[in-house]
Amino acid sequence: MNPDNFPSNSSNQREALYPVHGAGMGLRRGLMNQMFDLPEGAVDFMEVAPENWIGIGGRLGRQFREFTERYDFLVHGLSLSIGSPSPLDEELVRSVRDFMREHGIKAYSEHLSYCSDQGHLYDLMPIPFTEAAADYVAERIMRVQDILGEELIIENVSTYAEPGKEMSEPEFVNLVLEKADCGLLMDVNNIFVNSHNHGGDAEAYIKTMPTERIRYLHIAGHFEETDDTFVDTHGMEVKKDVWDLLRLTYQTHGVVPTLLERDFNFPPIGELLDEVALIRQIQQEHEALQQSHVNDILEAGRHAV
Repeated sequence: MNPDNFPSNSSNQREALYPVHGAGMGLRRGLMNQMFDLPEGAVDFMEVAPENWIGIGGRLGRQFREFTERYDFLVHGLSLSIGSPSPLDEELVRSVRDFMREHGIKAYSEHLSYCSDQGHLYDLMPIPFTEAAADYVAERIMRVQDILGEELIIENVSTYAEPGKEMSEPEFVNLVLEKADCGLLMDVNNIFVNSHNHGGDAEAYIKTMPTERIRYLHIAGHFEETDDTFVDTHGMEVKKDVWDLLRLTYQTHGVVPTLLERDFNFPPIGELLDEVALIRQIQQEHEALQQSHVNDILEAGRHAV
């Protein structure tokens, strides 16, 4: 769904779909000391893994509260294991729900993958792209939404194998979104990595995602391990190809809230803020283009009267 096809008031309609706005950055403990004194307006929202903060008190808990009182927050889960053959961890879902209420957190996202079966695997494993798997995952997502009392947002993940594949990844993601009636966290870097590793078309993937389901975006750096294998590491700067795909995403779906992920190998905070500023710059460029397009339509309408 291209934004050119929206009516002129659709900008407000799309804004209402987003739990946050602007350009964000993940809050990591290794960055906290550098992030206390960020310039006003440098970051619009932040994101954490709830598993790393639920039940944390003392000095760290007080520091985290300082951030949640200052910024809009999202939680991005690590261990729900939505595609696992094991029973759904409903206790975890309730803990996340209560944590969100405690801190006024705007939304909960998780990975479209699994990471456990009678114990954690400490990795995100691919779900087979089949209709049966989509039915199974959708049922579990709907149960999570029932417990939360709100929408769960699922993220497309990076994969290094595609076991049991009966359809393309974008087809599978779209099917899950439709069956579960949930939101999408579209990870632009994961789309690039998977398209390179498995021979897909990243631009086509982005264009087939349903605009009305997208809640926010991730971008991150990846490691080019070999010519054939790129690895989603979140440990280096965002590559040019991913920035180009971000521009395409805004062109296709409108300007969507976007978060920079960086999980280790932290540079000086100024370098990360430069990347966040580039997100905002690209957003502003596309907002100006969209407004110009709307103005052209209105002007043509006046001349036609």
